[in-house]
Amino acid sequence: MKKLRYLPILLCFFLSTAQTNELDLTYYLPSDVTYNPSIPTPKSVIGHEVGEWHITHDKLAHYMTVLAEVSDRISIENRGTTFEGRPLLLLTITAPANHNNIAQIKKDHLALSDLNSGSLNTANMPAVVYQGFSIHGNEPSGSNAALAVAYYLAAAQGPKIEELLNNTVILFDPSLNPDGLQRFSYWANVHKSININPDPNDREYDEVWPGGRTNHYWFDMNRDWLPVQLPESRARIATFHEWRPNILTDHHEMGTNSSFFFQPGIPSRTHPLTPQKNQDLTAAIGKFHARAFDKLGSFYYSEENFDDFYYGKGSTFPDINGSIGILFEQASSRGHAQESDNGVLTFPFTVRNQFTAALSTLEAAVSMRKELLDYQREFFNNARSEATGKAIVFGDSKDAAKAYHLAEILDRHQIKFHELKADFESNGKTYKKGYSYVVPMNQKNSRLITAMFEKRITFTDSLFYDISAWSFPLAFNLDYNENVAMNNAGELISDLKMKMPAAPVRSNYAYLMEWHEYYSPKALNMILKEGLRAKVGMTPFTLENNKYDYGTILIPVQNQKLQGAALAEFLAKVSSETKVTITGVSTGLAQGNDLGSNMFRAVELPKVAMIVGEGINPSDAGEIWHLFDTRYDMQITKLDTRNFNWRDLSRYTDIILPASWGNALDKDDAEKLKTWVKDGGTLIGYRNAGRWLNSNEFLKMKFKSVKDTATNISFEQRGDYFGAQVIGGAIFEAELDRSHPIAFGYKNSKLPMFRNTTIFVEADDNSYNNPIKYTNNPLMSGYISKPNLKELGGTVPFKTSGMGRGQVIYFTDNTNFRAFWYGTNKLLMNAIFFGDEM
Repeated sequence: MKKLRYLPILLCFFLSTAQTNELDLTYYLPSDVTYNPSIPTPKSVIGHEVGEWHITHDKLAHYMTVLAEVSDRISIENRGTTFEGRPLLLLTITAPANHNNIAQIKKDHLALSDLNSGSLNTANMPAVVYQGFSIHGNEPSGSNAALAVAYYLAAAQGPKIEELLNNTVILFDPSLNPDGLQRFSYWANVHKSININPDPNDREYDEVWPGGRTNHYWFDMNRDWLPVQLPESRARIATFHEWRPNILTDHHEMGTNSSFFFQPGIPSRTHPLTPQKNQDLTAAIGKFHARAFDKLGSFYYSEENFDDFYYGKGSTFPDINGSIGILFEQASSRGHAQESDNGVLTFPFTVRNQFTAALSTLEAAVSMRKELLDYQREFFNNARSEATGKAIVFGDSKDAAKAYHLAEILDRHQIKFHELKADFESNGKTYKKGYSYVVPMNQKNSRLITAMFEKRITFTDSLFYDISAWSFPLAFNLDYNENVAMNNAGELISDLKMKMPAAPVRSNYAYLMEWHEYYSPKALNMILKEGLRAKVGMTPFTLENNKYDYGTILIPVQNQKLQGAALAEFLAKVSSETKVTITGVSTGLAQGNDLGSNMFRAVELPKVAMIVGEGINPSDAGEIWHLFDTRYDMQITKLDTRNFNWRDLSRYTDIILPASWGNALDKDDAEKLKTWVKDGGTLIGYRNAGRWLNSNEFLKMKFKSVKDTATNISFEQRGDYFGAQVIGGAIFEAELDRSHPIAFGYKNSKLPMFRNTTIFVEADDNSYNNPIKYTNNPLMSGYISKPNLKELGGTVPFKTSGMGRGQVIYFTDNTNFRAFWYGTNKLLMNAIFFGDEM
């Protein structure tokens, strides 16, 4: 109630100064320069003042295009489109003379990372700054500030701006997430009142699911700088490596009751591969932000909350590439004005802080220009001195696609790699030409390679803002060796292409397709969707001198919708489009079960639905949607929790229940699902859905819990103590029973699994009911507390049980994490296609 005494005064002050008709561009702009009247203001183009409404992406893009047309300081390019077809714009902003010489400036700048860069005089070179705004769409103050920043850089006149533009090349990305920004701006604008209401309970400040934070498939794109799985990421990573900027800024928002954060983050949570000089320069740049905010009167803080560990974030990715990554976090109004612990926080105020940080960054870049350029050269020189003559080999002798997709990521990061000279064996693993690649460590990106491939289990701090492990060969479940000789390397690959299988030889008897390859589920779905019959082999066999593993798909020739040449032609198309090998055979007589055996079970076309909406974790759901839609070309119906109980479930063979933020489904929903399962459906649950499945008697499980044995923990230490018990994201080793349908397609008996939960499920007394089981000492990479590691060993990440004529399947872990965990995607596909056989 105390707040209500001064709320009217604060409300009057904030709204009168920054949110009424008095708001104009001078609220943001410095007064120490003049402005060119021939440069159009944002309002003259978009129809409203900056901060008066939330900018929609179409208006933002239009204004940037107009500026590029009228200003000789700006060029603009469209680097591609989002999933929803919005342009991924980049403005290059610098002095006109620099534009006239831009190709040479870029060439010289890139040469700083080359071996013989000593002849370059950094005193005469401009610094390169990448400024990126609002990668989270519902953190909009960044992209709205981009309007004012772009205007300032185009229109400001005088010695100060001339010095800035002469000494910098600014790569200006006004919206890192166009789809999310558009979604959120619509929400905020349609709920805006003439009389702005800062009451946090107003609908304006409570977005409907899934919110505007994410892109089209509900991905948090600020976790994709290293994996590079999304079109928006691919565009910005291409720009990054095209220029190698000295500074990259990433403008975000945080809780309404906060102030403003700029890096450095917590020192003990910086990745050990990041040089100390990087953090020193970050702190030096921070002094420019502090001076600017002191002058403005805005509160701020640094070296708290946030870290520099996971290299997949925008503020940390530059740190392993010779650049300085800087995170800005502004307290969010989440609309046009909202009450906070610091008074009423207005949207224009948040925009002005972001504008101020953008300009203080450029001021630092000019002042520290030579130091930044020298550091970049030093970074790559030191990296080369650390590099060895050894190489990394990775691959999968049964699956060319997974290895190809990891090579694709290396290629996007301009990492050099070679094809294999010839097949060879190392540490008991076979590496085949066309299925494997060799990465030399003696190259300028050696530190980045180390960051992508390393396994780390010791840490100076036990708290992480994001995941603590992301080793790519483990994520892809590939065989690899980090210490092979370069004499195994063949030609340097300059045009990466996936291995194309030979067309299947026409058969009058049957066709066989092993399940090892990544795109086997896509191929099987194409076959079943065409109305063809297919079966899955439950045991290994040998036929015509070829060995076939568990899960081999059999396509009979007789009694099919397509006959003879038509069937052969269609299967050749399937093989070509999916890059999966399909083999025609002339006999059913095998060593092991013959092709007519009952050990080949009929597979039906899956009709899959997924529960989404309020209560469901949108990231987990989006990863599944993306997997089906973009990788396997499979339809998936999204059933909303709001009206789930009204839907006819009989049309679906499988329903997926992703992780939730609570009880997304009620008792009536549970009973409806039970009836559907008993009638033959397969229900697949993830992560904390397990407790819901257990309490609603779908699947009985015993959960283990770690006892809190801490003593002498102070009130101040409690947060760090409990934070250290969290598994924020690490990699663990599981044993596979390869004869179980859930493990079909896996050639090794061990599988790396990603885990970011503390849900521990006890193993069944019967070993055959534990087809996936964590080893006794399962940690492969990442942080886990000793008590949690002790409890995790020997538990199971997978449970299944029949219910009536149906099946309930449960995974404790996310098998589809951030779209780059290729290695466990097939677990979900096995549950979909072979759930009936479990």
